[in-house]
Amino acid sequence: MALGSQSRENRMQLKHNIGTCIDTIQDKLFILSQDIWRCPELAYGEKQSHDRLVRFLSDDNLWEVESHYKLPTAVRATWGPFGGKDGDRVLNVGFLCEYDALPGIGHACGHNLIAEVGVAAALGLTGALGLVREPTDCLTPLRVKVTVLGTPAEEDGGGKVDLILAGAFEDMDVVFMAHPAQQDVAFLPCVSITDVTVKYHGKASHAAAYPWEGVNALDAAVLAYNSLSVLRQQLKPDWRLHGIIKHGGVKPNIIPAYTELEYYLRTPLVMDLSDLKAKAEACFRSAAMATGCQVEITYPNHTYSNILPNTTLAQLYEENGRALGIEFVEVQNNFSGSTDFGNVSFVVPGIHPFFYIGTDALNHTEEYTAAAGAEKAQFYTLRTAKALAMTAVDVLCCPELFHKMRVEFSEAKLKQEQGPKDKDTTGSTHS
Repeated sequence: MALGSQSRENRMQLKHNIGTCIDTIQDKLFILSQDIWRCPELAYGEKQSHDRLVRFLSDDNLWEVESHYKLPTAVRATWGPFGGKDGDRVLNVGFLCEYDALPGIGHACGHNLIAEVGVAAALGLTGALGLVREPTDCLTPLRVKVTVLGTPAEEDGGGKVDLILAGAFEDMDVVFMAHPAQQDVAFLPCVSITDVTVKYHGKASHAAAYPWEGVNALDAAVLAYNSLSVLRQQLKPDWRLHGIIKHGGVKPNIIPAYTELEYYLRTPLVMDLSDLKAKAEACFRSAAMATGCQVEITYPNHTYSNILPNTTLAQLYEENGRALGIEFVEVQNNFSGSTDFGNVSFVVPGIHPFFYIGTDALNHTEEYTAAAGAEKAQFYTLRTAKALAMTAVDVLCCPELFHKMRVEFSEAKLKQEQGPKDKDTTGSTHS
C-alpha cells in the first residue's frame, strides 16, 4: 500500500505515536534546552551549544551526526532513508534548530527552545515511523529521510544564508521550525532586513585653537542621522530604518576625525529593499559631501528576506495544533521582526510558526530570558513540536497535499520575485 493511500486511521495513529514518543523523552529534551540556556553564546561562537547538540543526537545510533557541518558551529543529523526500496525517490523532511543568544541578556529570544522544538519534532516523527510494522509496504513508493539542521548566527550574521550558499538545503523537500513569542500564530509576515555600517573619515584638529584646520566627521554623522530622520516622513508606512552612532569622537577639544554609524533597513518584501538602500545611501553620501569627509558604506552581513507564506502548511499546522489544544490568535498588526528563515523559505517550502511559552513578556528582554529557561515553557514547547511533526505526517501521507504545498511555494516565489504589476517606480528626485 502506498504512503499516499494510507487511511485516515493510520495517519491518526502515526500522529498519536508522535506524541507518545516525545512524551517519553521529555526529561532529556528539557535538560538539552537547559544546557543551551545556561550557556548563552553569540553568533558563530556557539561552540558549547554545538557540542551539546552533537552529543544529544549521537546518543541514538539510528542518526548519522555531522559536527561542524559546513560551518564551525553548524550541525547536521540524518535518519533514514526509511521504507520503499532502493531507487525510489527520497523525500527529505528538515527540522531546523537555532541556539545563538543575545549580547548581555542571554537567550532573550528563546533560541534554546527553538533547538528543543526542532530536535523533539524530528525524534517524534522518526520514532512514530519506526513503529510502523511493515515500512516497505507502507511507505512505497516514497523513502523518507529526516534531517535535523543546527543553524548558527540568526541574531547576527545569517547562518542559514551561509548554509544555503554551501548547498545545505539542496536535497530538502520541506522544512519546519518554530519560534517562541507571546502567542500562537501559524504565520507572521516577518520582513526583509539588511544592516549597513557607515564610516566617516575627516581630519583632526584642536577644536578651540584652530578648528578651521579640521574636517569634522561628527558633523557628517549627525547630518546623516538627521537626514534619515527627515526621510522617514517620505517612506512607505511599512518601511523601517533605525540606527545608532557607534563612534562619535574622542574628546570635546579634538575635531573628530572618525565616526561610525550602524543602521538597519527593513521592508516587507526583499524586492523593495534596494529602493530603501538607495534612499539611505543618498543621505550618507550627501552628508560626506557637505562636510568634506570621506565615507565608507558597507553591508557586513547577509540580507534577510521576508518569509514566503505557505497557506497549505499553515492550515495543516493550525489543524494539528488545535487538536492538541493550541488556541491560535488572529494578528491585527504586521510583525516587524526579521529572520534568516526568510531566505530558506525562498529555496524550499517551509513553515515558521510562533508559539506561546507561558508569558506575556516581550522578546529581547531579561524577562523573556527567564521565561525561556523556566520549566513552565516545556508544556508549550513540546506541544508545538508535536504539531510540527504531525504536520510533516500530513505532507508525507498525502501526495495531493505535498503537491499543493509545492505549487503554492512556486507561485508565491514567482509572484514576489516579479513584484506587483502596479508597483510604483517613480522614486527619483527632481530639482
